[in-house]
Amino acid sequence: MATLHIKPVQALDAPELALYLTLRRIEEHERAGVLVAANAKVIKRLLASRFTVVSALLTPAWLDKLEPLLRARPEEELCIYVAEQKILETITGYTLHQGALAVAKIPPQPDFETLFQNSPRPLLLAAVEGIASAENLGAIVRSCAAFGAHFLIVGETCGSPFQRRAVAGSMGTIFEQPVARVDHLVKTLTTLRARGARCLAAHPRPGAKKLAAVDLRGDCCLVFGAEGPGLTAAALAACDDTVEIPMPSHMNSLNVAAATAVFLYEATRQRG
Repeated sequence: MATLHIKPVQALDAPELALYLTLRRIEEHERAGVLVAANAKVIKRLLASRFTVVSALLTPAWLDKLEPLLRARPEEELCIYVAEQKILETITGYTLHQGALAVAKIPPQPDFETLFQNSPRPLLLAAVEGIASAENLGAIVRSCAAFGAHFLIVGETCGSPFQRRAVAGSMGTIFEQPVARVDHLVKTLTTLRARGARCLAAHPRPGAKKLAAVDLRGDCCLVFGAEGPGLTAAALAACDDTVEIPMPSHMNSLNVAAATAVFLYEATRQRG
């Protein structure tokens, strides 16, 4: 049970509130090894997770709702800053944080090799290259959690899945979904193929196989690229096949997060 130190806040200029005032400075949070949950539903998932909670900044109404969950945390002590809604609105706007924010430490993440060795077979993995949109990356994490991907491989040209908008886009599933950030995606795909996993590029082009016609029941990794450019030539060359979602001729692609959900759904459907 955590002891709560509840501190009323009349202004947001106190040094201990600095992390709440730098929501747009992604690099500062990365260097500090923390993430910010800026949505009440995400905070509830955070409070149910193994992540270490540092503090929360809440309106009185949200303190009333979240206090039982906060007191049930394993930390010995938690600082809870309480401010009226009009003060919180000076940070980023009501629609973003809904009167509830929390800071947590990002725990050490398992590497690719650890996750590969500890995942059950047959493997179902997803990998992403060049995803700059935090919202898309978060939504991809959410689809991985929803459809049972054993882990998500985040390539070196992607943003962090722990930045605020990615955490929000994942709806807090990042607190449970295993993610491996790798320094060289193409080498990682090559390693997977050498170990018997099929790497399938989600990339519409002439000759691509139709998704429903591809057997996804064995060890496989579904590889997704950024919207617009798609996967690089090097990533495509590192895959066994290209696969596409059949669509009417006037359509040629889906949002990458939506495509990830479709591919993962088909894989889990085939696996029963």
